[in-house]
Amino acid sequence: MNRIDRLFGVVTYIQSRKYTSLQQLAEKFDKSERTVFRDLRAISDMGLPLGFEPNKGYFITDGYFLPPVSFTNEEANALILMASLADQFTDKSIIRHSKTAVEKVKAVLKGSQKEGVDHLHEQTRVLKWHHDMLDAQYLTIIQTAISSKQVLKMTYENKGLETSTREVEPVGLLFYMFDWHMIAWCWKRNDYRDFRVVRIKKLECMAKPFKKQDHINLDDYIKNLPENFSNSMT
Repeated sequence: MNRIDRLFGVVTYIQSRKYTSLQQLAEKFDKSERTVFRDLRAISDMGLPLGFEPNKGYFITDGYFLPPVSFTNEEANALILMASLADQFTDKSIIRHSKTAVEKVKAVLKGSQKEGVDHLHEQTRVLKWHHDMLDAQYLTIIQTAISSKQVLKMTYENKGLETSTREVEPVGLLFYMFDWHMIAWCWKRNDYRDFRVVRIKKLECMAKPFKKQDHINLDDYIKNLPENFSNSMT
């Protein structure tokens, strides 16, 4: 990667996060912190509104927009493949958003790229298989609740076919054993629980923030899972 591409990448990376540390940038672009600092100074000298807060990191001032995004052929092809997988391994809500995302990607491609992407899309298939998730449409609601840290009200049927209504605070999504699982703090059990999304019968966002402020990191939760995942399901 030449320096111009790296500078553009640094700006894009910073803008995709609330705060970004010098160490994170050095690891992301495999450069020394000294080199990255010089890049940041160059970005600032070019007039980009780069800010910094102690103990938090760098940020791009709200309201600044980069020029329209451009994609390499490989990046566009990767997104087409992910969209094909979404058709079989997610639910109606994600499939709908995936299709509109692909349309937006195609809209910014050059003419020659569009032709190649269209051909790749036509020639890429994920064979259909029976999956109960295809009739659901809760993944988008869960994603939104995780990102905005808002409480969900859920009607859930456990593996004993018993139905209950509870409020939960979702902290992550896991895909394993060919199913999506919502990891959430359950106020009914006062503990974290693993909910199979396919067993959710009704789900709504309560539009209120999490009450619990010290949620476990998803990676730490995964470390505590038993080897046999099926034993951890609610």
